[in-house]
Amino acid sequence: MSVAVVGINHRTVPLEDLEPLIVPIGAVPKALADLSSRPHLDEVVVLSTCMRTEVYALVNRFHGAMADIREFFATWSGKPPEDFSGHLYTYFDEAALNHLFRVSAGLDSVSVGEAEVLGQVRQAWEVARNEGTCGPALSAAFRHALQVGKRARSETDISRGTTSLSYAAVEMATAALGPLEDKQALVVGLGEVGEMAARAFAGVPGMRPVVVVNRNQARADQVAAAVGGRAASWADLVSAVAGADVVACSTSGQATLLAAGTVSDALAARPQQPLLLVDMAVPRDIDPAASDLPGVTLLNMDDIGRFVAARAAERRAEVPAVELIVAQEVDRFNSSLAARSVAPLVSALHDRAEAARRAEMARFARRLHGLSPEQLEAVEAVTRRVVAKVLHEPTVNLKDAAGTARGDAMADAFRDLFGLEA
Repeated sequence: MSVAVVGINHRTVPLEDLEPLIVPIGAVPKALADLSSRPHLDEVVVLSTCMRTEVYALVNRFHGAMADIREFFATWSGKPPEDFSGHLYTYFDEAALNHLFRVSAGLDSVSVGEAEVLGQVRQAWEVARNEGTCGPALSAAFRHALQVGKRARSETDISRGTTSLSYAAVEMATAALGPLEDKQALVVGLGEVGEMAARAFAGVPGMRPVVVVNRNQARADQVAAAVGGRAASWADLVSAVAGADVVACSTSGQATLLAAGTVSDALAARPQQPLLLVDMAVPRDIDPAASDLPGVTLLNMDDIGRFVAARAAERRAEVPAVELIVAQEVDRFNSSLAARSVAPLVSALHDRAEAARRAEMARFARRLHGLSPEQLEAVEAVTRRVVAKVLHEPTVNLKDAAGTARGDAMADAFRDLFGLEA
């Protein structure tokens, strides 16, 4: 069995080619059901963010598994495999683990060191566990990945400055509109990115209370209360746009949310006022044609990526330190994995020795009959200690060599010498 990751992201394809392959968070269970039904995939996790879709899987046959995942992408996107196969990246075993750890540490994001990706990795793992598609192998990898992400952020400055898409949106709004005092922000879509955007705008001194809109009104009310803002109804979206200076959209829908005509209608109610639209969704929420309307500035994920990249010099200086952490954690994970692989053999060896000790104690029970309870316990303790001392060095050597050719040879010798089944 091998762990594999097959994915596509903002670095391998342009935004418009990535959009059909994105799996919205609400559709991840459906994607997991599809993938887990395929014959060569034993465990599956789907990590899909606004700028990547990755399938992590425990696979039993390389070529069959790759065909299964390509067919999934084709079915999901409605495109033939030849349209995207050349843009897919594939990693196996240690390389797959290294990639997952780099993603969790923020090294593979549009914004180096971004905070959101750690929560997205956690969410992907939780959804897969809830759907029953993530077993012990991938759970161990994702659990360790979260530890790597936390360590990278606590031991380095990889997350210093504008690392999140939401806070980048605030800085871009300032660059486009000037000081944001007395400006109105509208946030549409309240997933993780949308909620963080609402919190970011709510934290700008002097801005009006942020307005939030979400298809689920209860969720809108909840976020509005949390950020000291106001929730508008989904039906009032056009009027909410008309009253805003900056609109940030990050829904998970497949259809365009704000058509150019809708934006034009909103502009009619606010003549001569510039409007900044920030589209943080993939697939895009806002019709690109809206950028042609007078007074409208439209920024999408490509723009945000370029903006963040231009301000990433300080965080890039931290990349070598984070890469070192990733390498250390890959080694640590592999060592613990190797130790776990020989654990059943070590346990069987100790069980065999303990069984022999008890059998000898039983055989000499009559001779020990005259001993006091304290003396009998002393004999028990001495015999247990002798067994432990005899087995200590072989056990340590076997664990230290686990995962190597020497370790495999030692494990085979242990099985043959002691007649072990593990």
